[in-house]
Amino acid sequence: MLRYFPVVALTGARQVGKTTLLRCAQRDWKYFNLESPDTRTLIESDPVGFLESHPDQIILDEIQRVPNLLSHLQVVVDEDRRPGKFLISGSQNLLLSESISQTLAGRAAYVALPGVSQTELRGAGLQGEDVNETLFAGSYPGRISDAIPPHIFFDQYIATYLERDLRTLRNVTDLTQFRRFMALLAGRIGSTLDYASIANDIGTAPNTLRRWLSVLEASYLVYELPPYYNNFGKRYIKSPKLYFTDTGLVCRLLGLTSAAQLEGHFARGGLFENYVIMEVAKQIQNLGLDTKLYFYRDSNQVEVDLLIERAGTITPVEIKSSATFTNSFLKGLAKWATLTNQPKTCGKLVHSGRPGPIGQVELVNVLDLTPVQSQ
Repeated sequence: MLRYFPVVALTGARQVGKTTLLRCAQRDWKYFNLESPDTRTLIESDPVGFLESHPDQIILDEIQRVPNLLSHLQVVVDEDRRPGKFLISGSQNLLLSESISQTLAGRAAYVALPGVSQTELRGAGLQGEDVNETLFAGSYPGRISDAIPPHIFFDQYIATYLERDLRTLRNVTDLTQFRRFMALLAGRIGSTLDYASIANDIGTAPNTLRRWLSVLEASYLVYELPPYYNNFGKRYIKSPKLYFTDTGLVCRLLGLTSAAQLEGHFARGGLFENYVIMEVAKQIQNLGLDTKLYFYRDSNQVEVDLLIERAGTITPVEIKSSATFTNSFLKGLAKWATLTNQPKTCGKLVHSGRPGPIGQVELVNVLDLTPVQSQ
């Protein structure tokens, strides 16, 4: 992106590694952290003079702390449109993207950084072999590198997010109620969004929930998987499914303090599905693939957990947390093949058992998702 745009904006969830990535990737660039009161005061007192002194190759971290600086950046960029001048970053997508859309439209490339992927962990020799441990550990790089126990890390993460980030957003005034809302969503991962049902459970208006959900999306904490629309002659589900971007965060919101508690837990299947879908989404994002993800479900509850659409081809993927294969796992894949007149070999099944062929369907172990991601 630096080859083509004067400004590149890097966003993502708090603690996902944006600062580390920027400082490692561009070691010769001048770095300014706008979380620092001294730095912020320096820039706010004379933004024009600051940019004249640093006309290019600078990193402005947490730029949402000085939103007015974006207007001055616009002026500088309009006078000199050479690519690769500024790197800006911020955790609050809601604030940063709004500012970019108003002041840097057409001037900035917009890139989001996900959590550490399984492929990256494998390359660093840090990938675990236990599925429950993997789900419980999450994908935040600081927690992994510092070996912080997940329940301790996520307690602090949630407190920081609620007490610091959300207080700056006008959409949220009742933080206690919002915390209950997050916990309720954690118990419904993999389910279609039903605002009326959720509102009834926590005693608030559906419109309030929609605003709260937009805040979670803006903070890169949740991910919506859209349904696949096509005319198959049947009614089909039109609401998206909701997942969290990190399964470790979900575990803590559910009150779990150890990976062992996942065994037999009601949410384990949803967590497993959440993990697989986010790993595929990360790989697509990291490789810059022109690939779209969906799910399919009709009114008869016939469902395919994940549809991967790329280059005009759709690969159906069924996701089962069990390590023991049964033929019932293939029900959705068989129905999809019939609906679309595709061969039965078009599908894949991700589970926690051994990989290999079962009849005409390829089984992929959850700890080796590359065959699914490369499809």
